[in-house]
Amino acid sequence: MNTIIQTHNLRKIYGMGDIQVKALDGVDIRIGEGEFVAVMGPSGSGKSTLMNILGCLDRPTDGKYFLAGEDVSSLNKVQLAAIRNRRIGFIFQSFNLLPRTSALRNVMLPLVYKRGSQLSQKEREEKAMAALESVGLADRAGHDPNELSGGQRQRVAVARALVNDPVLIMADEPTGNLDTKTGNEIMQLMHDLHSKGGTILMVTHEADIANQTERTIVLVDGLVDVDGRNGDN
Repeated sequence: MNTIIQTHNLRKIYGMGDIQVKALDGVDIRIGEGEFVAVMGPSGSGKSTLMNILGCLDRPTDGKYFLAGEDVSSLNKVQLAAIRNRRIGFIFQSFNLLPRTSALRNVMLPLVYKRGSQLSQKEREEKAMAALESVGLADRAGHDPNELSGGQRQRVAVARALVNDPVLIMADEPTGNLDTKTGNEIMQLMHDLHSKGGTILMVTHEADIANQTERTIVLVDGLVDVDGRNGDN
């Protein structure tokens, strides 16, 4: 199994002088290709800091982070942005869709911003439509987010996360703004992605959602407190 995420003694310290907060205090984790992993932890545990670093939104103070074998822990902001766009698909609790832009155009955004892409406008549209078809929303391609239900908006967000064929899908509370029925539908979609070989790292505060993954990592005080398999999933 290829390794998608590997960290060595990952640390993140905020503050200066005598006032320092160790958000991460030496985190070592490894996530293989095709794994579906949940990250949990109380407020202040460091899980948001960890996800920001793993998502190439921030850099560690110390330690190493390898994404699909590449050391990204010391890259600058421009380099991190390129890695995010090329290798990571994000799914957010609040969807983060452009409000006056069609579902198709929202899904196309990562393709538009992809550096060095040789795709034509037609090819980008075709690829975005294929991503919408994969989440069952091809018939809503021309609709703006305010014309879609919460579940449909999250499906658009999933399609946007998939459109660049990322090595890692990061989901931040993907069911947090949804009712139980719609949340279950989104989780089924996540299971479908996983069954096709997708590597998924998901933050959640709901134990029943975490238990649907293969493995749960629990952070406490900036350290990995639990890293275990979830039943027979």
